[in-house]
Amino acid sequence: MSHPSPGADPSSILGVATGYMAAKQLFAASEAGVFAALADGPATAAELAGRAGLPERTARILADTLSGLGLLTRENGRYANSPATAAYLAGGEDGVDLRPFLAFLDAISYPHWLGFGATTASAEPQPLDFSGDRMQTFMTGVMTYNALHAKMLAENFDFTPFSRILDFGGLSGAFLVEALRTAEKAHGTFVAPGDFLEFTRKALDDAGLADRSNVVESDPLTGEIPDGFDCVLLEHVVHRFDVEQNRTLIEKARRAAAPGATLVLLDFFLDDDPDQRVIDALHAGEYLVIDGTVVYPESEVRGWLTAAGWEPVETRALPGSPRIIIAEAR
Repeated sequence: MSHPSPGADPSSILGVATGYMAAKQLFAASEAGVFAALADGPATAAELAGRAGLPERTARILADTLSGLGLLTRENGRYANSPATAAYLAGGEDGVDLRPFLAFLDAISYPHWLGFGATTASAEPQPLDFSGDRMQTFMTGVMTYNALHAKMLAENFDFTPFSRILDFGGLSGAFLVEALRTAEKAHGTFVAPGDFLEFTRKALDDAGLADRSNVVESDPLTGEIPDGFDCVLLEHVVHRFDVEQNRTLIEKARRAAAPGATLVLLDFFLDDDPDQRVIDALHAGEYLVIDGTVVYPESEVRGWLTAAGWEPVETRALPGSPRIIIAEAR
């Protein structure tokens, strides 16, 4: 019979086991407008309750929890937004407003995770209910998270050396918008099936980029793809397709690339490091339980790239977002 190691600390277990409590308090605080209320300045629990229209007891519980989690600060009994919540949850104009993404997690994702035991046993997703306004909640939440990914990519990868950028097979125009904003002399092409073209065209128009971009309707697996690009962007493509489809997509991306071009492949990946990057592994479970799509091992994806004529040169993590594998055309 084994015995616990002397001094073994159970805190890590309890931290994970009670994580749903933290998530639900975050969702409730966002929905109640706690972070927006604190945009007007620090507040006591009583003042916060008045601003947000909450019972004082509730306001104190939420504020204490969020300050303990590092999402608020607490000094002399007064609570204030952290830099992150001020930027992303308080309704400011500069950052991506993540409140629609939290609403999606609360209304769509969280109930699915209640059936994760069955998903674990079967490796099958739970049924999705898109009745009422749930489809709108789903799409708005997912596109909001994509907008964050696009912003983090543009802040952590330099698009300025490139003149022709291809966004191939993605579902959100936000990535090409952010790339063209930073690469002011580049021209962008977005290639995808018809369902998403109008959303992308509008995003480019709204950003004032219509004259530096074009949108091409084509099936990424079977359709014709333009060529001659010095930068190819595959964002959130890999997890949506099976192995053979991914091989096809990566080969087509290589044919679209000019000599010496750069590929930026953005997605979540499982890795072989001693400490797995947690956000990627969590999304492996999320994609499984929601719709059965796959977070692949990074080593497998790199193998597809090499076989198609790409040379992987770096993997780079984006804050609060997926990772990118940067590769060069051989």
